[in-house]
Amino acid sequence: MGKRSPCKPTLPKIAPQPEALAVADRLHSTAIHLLRRVRRQDKLSGEGPARLSALSVLVFAGPKTLGELAAAEQVKPPTMSRIVSGLARTRLVEISADPHDVRRLSIRATAKGTRLLRKARRRRIADLALHLDTLPQETLCRLGEAAEILQKLLTDWR
Repeated sequence: MGKRSPCKPTLPKIAPQPEALAVADRLHSTAIHLLRRVRRQDKLSGEGPARLSALSVLVFAGPKTLGELAAAEQVKPPTMSRIVSGLARTRLVEISADPHDVRRLSIRATAKGTRLLRKARRRRIADLALHLDTLPQETLCRLGEAAEILQKLLTDWR
């Protein structure tokens, strides 16, 4: 038997600090309200939020199988199948068989789907920017720093 390490194992935190809980609560609520506000612009695309969300995964993450897309969107495969069928009808996605396994389908955004998604995203960002432009420069800079912090947190998320 080997020697025991003199270091004590670190125990996982049981509960976050009250300050972290308070900030998490505010961020959660704010993020939901912000997303709802910018989604108002999506009506102009002619596609619903579920279709645009699935299309976004395909545009930014590349081709996926139905199962992968359902997992990414946190829905059941039958639900994703209906979403993908609608996107295919409007020629926003293309479905093809895997050359190595005909039972497996690959779903990818078409050029039309990519253009539509990018245009919808630009509208959302422009709408948000109009509102951010009303903030004092110092506040806008602080908000930019907060966005960087959140982006790093998401990158390191397990």
